[in-house]
Amino acid sequence: MALPETIQPPDWMTAAPTRSLLAALGAGGVPVRFVGGCVRDAILGLRPADIDIATPEKPDQVIKRLEKAKLKAVPTGIEHGTVTAVVPPATFQVTTLRQDVTTDGRHATVAFGTDWAEDAARRDFTINALYADAEGRLYDFTGGRADLAAGVVRFIGDPAQRVTEDYLRVLRFFRFHARFGKGAPDAASLTACADAVDRLDRLSGERIRDELLKILILPNAADAMALMHQSGVLAAILPQARLDVPALSRLIRLQGAVAAAGGPDPDLWPRLALLLDGNTDADAIAGRLKLSNAQRLRLDGLLSLPPFKAGMLEGESAFRVALYRLGAERCRDGLLLAATRQAMDEETAVARAVATTSWRRPVFPLRGADILAAGFSPGPTVSALLNELESWWADAGFAPDREACLQRLRERVQMTDSE
Repeated sequence: MALPETIQPPDWMTAAPTRSLLAALGAGGVPVRFVGGCVRDAILGLRPADIDIATPEKPDQVIKRLEKAKLKAVPTGIEHGTVTAVVPPATFQVTTLRQDVTTDGRHATVAFGTDWAEDAARRDFTINALYADAEGRLYDFTGGRADLAAGVVRFIGDPAQRVTEDYLRVLRFFRFHARFGKGAPDAASLTACADAVDRLDRLSGERIRDELLKILILPNAADAMALMHQSGVLAAILPQARLDVPALSRLIRLQGAVAAAGGPDPDLWPRLALLLDGNTDADAIAGRLKLSNAQRLRLDGLLSLPPFKAGMLEGESAFRVALYRLGAERCRDGLLLAATRQAMDEETAVARAVATTSWRRPVFPLRGADILAAGFSPGPTVSALLNELESWWADAGFAPDREACLQRLRERVQMTDSE
């Protein structure tokens, strides 16, 4: 089957900010082309997350052109030839054609050039080395169009060499295969990834984290994790992982059911928690993956969740109390993880998880000042009594109003006086 030589330019290619940028960079007939993921996604009819543009002109000339056109230029990666062009409301990465001079598995020293084929040859996968001009004409130097159509994620040239240039490409291989692959992975590429397992410790925790989280949020993350486990990659980057492929597949399916029923979109953090099942040391995981404080707290909240069992939350009262004590997010996580572990009926768990999205936390009518006004001295007793009264109020279905809570407090004072 003949492959298309052109694509219909999508709206982002013809948008005013894009046209303004291309006019500035291409003045005088300089060839300027879209490159990489945005072209791949345009062929597939997807909206790209980023727009990358390639030019034979060097970064200093790119900056001059942008400034002349009164467009903002930010030298974000000038040593690698990248300038960020800000054309509100859009931003673009503009990179000079280049070739690698030296690599150490993490970083590359590059030389700028004017050869489009050489620029393509230094990229990672054939499907990411596609170019397109403003009219939608495609330029393919590595067979990327055929691989994209066939669902093959393949390293350009020698897979082992591509991996050695940047070991992050190992994780990127599994991510792109999970997104665009059809059927079994490319054997030579998978072998190159497996052979590099003992060198993945050269990658920073931040780079591993970013790729791992991008993989976990994918719809077929379970298959990707299985491939990573079989090749030894998962153990190399996350020794604490305890992969259960059927369980992870169930969780992903349940999250999809919740989203389809009007609940929140799937969340990667319960998937990571399941991958770490039985490990409660969130700090150790956070240190290895360089998680932010907010991410560490999110993971810790999942790893420390009390186990939900069958029948626990089937009653409306018990469900509302769990929501109040855990919060909507943690309660939803607990429900889906319980169903994943087959400790709870899936239909019940999904229905309850959807219901968490419309829940509004009730406000306990009493404060510490009320306890003090009842005659108690400041100290631990105030907090303990406040918690006791709050538990009574929650167990009563949050129905008692302030006066009823104060009456309960007075009764509690009388009990204390009689002791």
